[in-house]
Amino acid sequence: MRAVTSGILAAAIASAVAPAAAQTYAPGYPVCLQIFAIDGEHVECAFATMAQCRASAAGLGAQCVANPYSANPSGRKPGGDRRPARMQG
Repeated sequence: MRAVTSGILAAAIASAVAPAAAQTYAPGYPVCLQIFAIDGEHVECAFATMAQCRASAAGLGAQCVANPYSANPSGRKPGGDRRPARMQG
């Protein structure tokens, strides 16, 4: 009887827990729009520039942020165009 009660309780708890919605950060876009609403917040990463994002955020409870998972946020090659300093000798 105790096993049946425990099983029913476990099933009730499992069905009562709502599934968590995962935040998606598209690595192909360097700018995200973070929208705040009554039912929570969500993130949309679909902008190439801050200006595009700000145009979409106008009038909303939202802010534009840099995508922390962007594949190449600056558009430059890793290491950049820096040249090593010449050795003085």
